[in-house]
Amino acid sequence: MGGSAEVNDGIPPPPLAVADEKELDAGAQFVLKSRGSWIHCGYHLSTSIVAPTLLSLPFAFGSLGWTAGILCLLIGAMVTFYSYTLLSQVLEHNAQLGHRHIRFRDMANHILGARWGKYCVGPIQFVVCYGVVIGCILLGGQCIKAIYLLSKPEGNNKLYEFVIMFGGLMLILAQIPSFHSLRHVNLVSLLLSLTYSACTTAASIYIGTSSKGPRKDYSLNGNVETQIFGTFNAMAIIATTYGNGIIPEIQATLAPPVKGKMFKGLCICYAVVLTTFFSVSISGYWAFGNLVQGLILNNFLEDGKPLLPKWFILMTNVFTILQLSAVAVVYLQPTNEILERTFADVKRGEFCARNVVPRLISRSLSVAVATIIGAMLPFFGDINALIGAFGFMPLDFVLPFVLFNVTFKPSKRGVAFWVNTAIAVVFSVIGVVASVAAVRQIILDAKTYRLFANV
Repeated sequence: MGGSAEVNDGIPPPPLAVADEKELDAGAQFVLKSRGSWIHCGYHLSTSIVAPTLLSLPFAFGSLGWTAGILCLLIGAMVTFYSYTLLSQVLEHNAQLGHRHIRFRDMANHILGARWGKYCVGPIQFVVCYGVVIGCILLGGQCIKAIYLLSKPEGNNKLYEFVIMFGGLMLILAQIPSFHSLRHVNLVSLLLSLTYSACTTAASIYIGTSSKGPRKDYSLNGNVETQIFGTFNAMAIIATTYGNGIIPEIQATLAPPVKGKMFKGLCICYAVVLTTFFSVSISGYWAFGNLVQGLILNNFLEDGKPLLPKWFILMTNVFTILQLSAVAVVYLQPTNEILERTFADVKRGEFCARNVVPRLISRSLSVAVATIIGAMLPFFGDINALIGAFGFMPLDFVLPFVLFNVTFKPSKRGVAFWVNTAIAVVFSVIGVVASVAAVRQIILDAKTYRLFANV
């Protein structure tokens, strides 16, 4: 793969990097434009990681307990920050050699071989990203339904109707042309994530200190087997929450030279991560103990009756819905890039009729399919746990360390090689076991599955 003309530390790139710029496909030219600053990168990273899935972290604590929960949250933060930093360094190194990789599969192709990119990394990334889009659309529908039931407790509208409403919003947002065009949307998303996390934390503290709150019990539920599988399910939830899966695509939005910009963006992102993840998980688990539900917002209602002022629950859900739309459109970008590369003519203008019409149709169909799946499978949370274990775990907790060791070849006598290898091996094992635990949970819940169920 080629890259754009860059100047790194005052050294002009080799001729190959300049020549290949003219041969970039439509997906690279139109969707992954390289015009952003490190601040924009921070916005993109924050939206891709700090998503409403963090509202399930108290539930993960319910299967882990206080000590293991906080420890797993800390390890997740340290490992992913380190992982994304290494991945960025690999991208920068290859760019300096004239191979600027703007897609995960291109990077795997170049470093590990074409088969890895085509048959492993590319498909896994697509499933992960499209799975996130489906999950966001479903969760958005659930939040809209929660607002509906607050105003009309006896309402008869079904969940799939609200999922379709959210899908309609996504039809509009999906037409935003490029990843770089989302920079202002993702700034708003960053602010929204801080806002609904603060609201959730405040609500948990309020309920936990009032007589309305449940009796606090922090013991682990179930027998030993249930607790073991619950532990790995919780790890998959945490891995999914920290997961990104689109680091190369985000780094591709940076204007050259890119050296050091990704690290600054990661610092912005992880300041938001630490603030939101720990406040929500600790306050939510403290308030509800092992009664905490899969989505902490559901604990704010008891038998359909709000434990907080209705306006506060309404406001929190609105903030969550708005940020979900930003997260979904970010994770649509790899799909958009594939569609653009397939249907657009790179030799024609980005906004000419020849390219706009196929873009409108293909992106609309992509969102429509995701909406239909979300409406059909309201139990997608179980499937999402499997996607997290099978997808986010290898992409974010294993592959970056392998790519770094293969690229830089650190000495086997040094610490870096063995630390990277140990992390990759440990999380490979956790990923396999978490996948088994997720499949087990799907089998156990299968008796309650029904298409278009109103849950």
